[in-house]
Amino acid sequence: MDATSAPATPPVARDGGGPWARTRLPLVLGGAAAAAVVLVAVRSPYEPLSYGICPSVLLLGVWCPGCGGLRATHDLAHLDLVGAWQANPLWVLVVPLLLAAWVRWLVLAARGRPVPAAPGWLPWALLAVVVGFAVLRNVPALVPYLAPV
Repeated sequence: MDATSAPATPPVARDGGGPWARTRLPLVLGGAAAAAVVLVAVRSPYEPLSYGICPSVLLLGVWCPGCGGLRATHDLAHLDLVGAWQANPLWVLVVPLLLAAWVRWLVLAARGRPVPAAPGWLPWALLAVVVGFAVLRNVPALVPYLAPV
């Protein structure tokens, strides 16, 4: 019997491989993020040069939108909301949104439903917020409120 006369194999119906297969990616990424938070919680970024220095501060002398993010993450991991806000207020506002998006992704994946695509305007809005924050945190009058402490 040659390959042309062999009976075709019927297609296999797939349900996504079960809950573990469907949720593997969000769980792995969530685990990696949790491990990173544990590292920052255990190894304090408040120690001088413990994680290096921001190239923006080193080369340009200005605070980037991420400056203070490690300290804010450290403070959030220790439930110090005031300290986190003083380090990077934008990050304090973004973390709950990221957690909500991750939970939504996990729930949809567990139910076998597709994650809807983000609206086309969202990346532009995020870029505008990040650039606006970067500019505002370097305005001398706003430095006491937005610059990392």
